[in-house]
Order: sequence, then C-alpha cells, then structure tokens
Amino acid sequence: MQIPIFTVDAFTNRAFSGNPAAVCLLENDLDEDLHQKIATEMNLSETAFIRKLKPGDDFTKSSCFGLRWFTPANEVPLCGHATLASAAVLFHIQKNTNSILTFVTLSGELKARQVKDHIVLDLPLYKTYPQVSQNFIHDRLSRKAAVGDMVVQDLRYSPDTKKLLVRLSDTYERSVLEELKVSAERFLSAEKTGKVKGLILTLKGNSSGKGHDFYSRYFAPWYGVLEDPVTGSAHAVLSSYWSEQLGKKEMLAFQCSRRGGELKIALRSDGRVDIAGQTAVVLKGNVAF
Repeated sequence: MQIPIFTVDAFTNRAFSGNPAAVCLLENDLDEDLHQKIATEMNLSETAFIRKLKPGDDFTKSSCFGLRWFTPANEVPLCGHATLASAAVLFHIQKNTNSILTFVTLSGELKARQVKDHIVLDLPLYKTYPQVSQNFIHDRLSRKAAVGDMVVQDLRYSPDTKKLLVRLSDTYERSVLEELKVSAERFLSAEKTGKVKGLILTLKGNSSGKGHDFYSRYFAPWYGVLEDPVTGSAHAVLSSYWSEQLGKKEMLAFQCSRRGGELKIALRSDGRVDIAGQTAVVLKGNVAF
C-alpha cells in the first residue's frame, strides 16, 4: 500500500525554517493503528491525515475534508501548523479550486482560505485565567522547571486547552527568551496530574512601527514534543491573552524557536481568531507498507 505524503514547512516562506508537518492524503480509510505508526515513523511534531468524507469526493474539487493530527506519541485535538500545511497541500499541490476549505476535526470545523501569499486559518479562541501563587503545581512547573530565577510577570491557565502561559517580565529583551535553556524533560516529573499538557513562555514585543507585538516559545513533552518550532494552537491562546493586554485586535507574532516563524493574527467579532502564515513544500513522496 502507498499513501501520498508531503512535508511542508509552516509559518515561513523559506525551506528549513518554520514548523515542518507531514501531510498524508487518504484515498481510503486507514487502519486506526497505522495513523500513529506513520506519525511515529515521520518523527515530526505533527503528521496530518486528510481524508475524504464521502464517496465521490475529490482532493481537487471538494471543499470539505476530515482532518486528524498525530504527534510521534499520540493524537491531539488541535494543531494549527499542520492545518496550515494541509491547506497548502490542497491549494498548491492538488490545485484545489475552492476559495475556502473546511476541515472537520476534533476541535470542530476549521476553515482555511488564501489571501495573497498567505493562508488564513479560522481557529477557536481560548481564554486564559489568572493563577494564584498558591497553585503549587503550576508554580513549580513554571518557576522551577521552566524559567528558574527569571522574573515572571504573569501566570495564566487555559482550561480548554490545558496550556499554562508564563509571561516573562517586560524588562527582558527578545534575545533572553531565545537564549533561555529549557529542559522540557523535567516538566514530566514536575507535572503528572494531567492538568497541564503544554507550556507557553511569552514576552511582550516592540510593536512600534513594524515590530512584533509579542514573542513566544512552546513546549509539550506530555505529547512527545519537547519544543515545537511554531505553534498555531498555542497562538489560539496567546491571541486572547495579548489582545486583552495590548488592547489590539490585529497583531504580529513571532515564535522564537531555533527555526522560528511568524504569525499574523486577527481577532474576529464571532469570538474566533484568524491566524495567517506562509508555507514552503520541501518533500513529496509516498509512504509504502
């Protein structure tokens, strides 16, 4: 059996930067265990599986598909960069003729559309809530395992996504976040309750002129991903937080991983968020088994 597979670097217009995702096109149903086996074989932060929803669907002409995401360890409920990569495969490689694509996912229906040289994702927007210092697990995870003695300006939690947001002091420069040595393996021993599945480090940017409004890094060892290069789902949380903090609906963000990536953000009136990015296709082939 052979399945078409592509590797797409998301939230970048250059190969070998941004966040790589594998994208599989499924002509027929795949045995359940094979999703995870392929994702583990690819060993990227996410492997996406696009499937046809009914007989007669076509990757070039149809506008609605099923979409699932797997890390090397397990399935996840939402992945922004692999959704961006999936839309790029359909728009740019399959030459899909529709202006808007709809993906049926564990996080509901997600839409993707082309706007000039970007693909815009319509994603859920997740609120964060302040964490009191008495919350031992969150305090231990953020201050001891993640940032050590650095000054933490704010600590928030997103119950919908189980993401913990740690905002570093505004006195720090971007370079401090970039150079911070984080041992994500230690998070697993610091947090075993299941309440946290992802940790976001974030820093206010210099939004004067054309600068970035905020910076971030993201870690999810609970999903088998020590550090994710550029994370759309984390920005579904960050967008809510920084919009509130900055009083802005449109923002430009940069994730400060080693590969790095840029995201354009626009909060919508319907309580969702548009996150836009560019892509670069770096591999085309088949998975054979």
